[in-house]
Amino acid sequence: MAVPDAIGSLLTGVRARWLVTGAAGFIGSNLVEHLLAAGQTVVGLDNFATGHRGNLDEVRDAVGDAAWTRFRLIEADVRDADACRDACAGADFILHQAALGSVPRSLAEPIASFEANVAGFVRLLEAARAAGVRRVVYASSSSVYGDHPALPKREATTGRPLSPYAATKCADELFADTWARSYSLACTGLRYFNVFGPRQDPDGAYAAVIPRWVAAMLRDAPCTIHGDGQSSRDFCYVVNVVQANLRAALAPIQGSRHEVYNIACGERATLLELFACLRAALRRCAGIDYRQEPRFGPFRDGDVRHSLAAIDKARTMLAYEPTHRLADGVDAAIAWYARRFR
Repeated sequence: MAVPDAIGSLLTGVRARWLVTGAAGFIGSNLVEHLLAAGQTVVGLDNFATGHRGNLDEVRDAVGDAAWTRFRLIEADVRDADACRDACAGADFILHQAALGSVPRSLAEPIASFEANVAGFVRLLEAARAAGVRRVVYASSSSVYGDHPALPKREATTGRPLSPYAATKCADELFADTWARSYSLACTGLRYFNVFGPRQDPDGAYAAVIPRWVAAMLRDAPCTIHGDGQSSRDFCYVVNVVQANLRAALAPIQGSRHEVYNIACGERATLLELFACLRAALRRCAGIDYRQEPRFGPFRDGDVRHSLAAIDKARTMLAYEPTHRLADGVDAAIAWYARRFR
């Protein structure tokens, strides 16, 4: 596997032990793949509640058997304190992706979301502190902006959470800040905005919009838009997220031992624009002419109307710069989608 220049150059001269939680998930498996391809040693922690063994099989195929020997999988729940201690032992950096995602899921199963996203995170923080980990980088979410209406979203100002999922991510930021101040554990939160790319599951009630729609288009099935199609999102290709995680982990500690950053492209597209983008990409990159028009359904509870990130803080403090805009990311992912969903 060829490591993109923006990622491979970050790891030049770095030899570290990395713990990736949620390693069999969408973002986690992409992190594992890039780390192994760049010569790093990786421990993965996953209970396969939402991750898939097939994702790790793809990683092994991509990096090769020699690189795969530098990976160890611990099959356990992040809420298991003993498993967290085992996983953190000897780790230099933690990239924490394990969570129960999805606003609708959290509305249906709020206790499960709390246990996985908050209780599990606190156990990981404590294990990281005891192990002397250099930094914990954790997945936060744009959902923390809640009902705050201003665009673009800036890190210093959030609103009231609109769902239990959003509340869990707000809580994670509070606990990370507390562990940083109380125990000097360096922590960095990354507020992801609508991440998409290879290995994102299109199936199930809580699937994200891009893989769900692409899978439907490839099967010549209808796509459903929740609302009037004018809701907008800042879509971010997964390679941008990998870059942000590595930059956050390796950045020097200056002043505060806890910072949060928006990770996105700083651009937004309406759902109708997204639909047109996907249809055009399938025609251009895969020769598929999808002719159906979208169907419209009711707005979903807990969804925000518009989302757009200000990414100047990440640019300034992490030297983060997205390499893939929406259309670039869709084009890069089409081959994987077509192999998986046709």
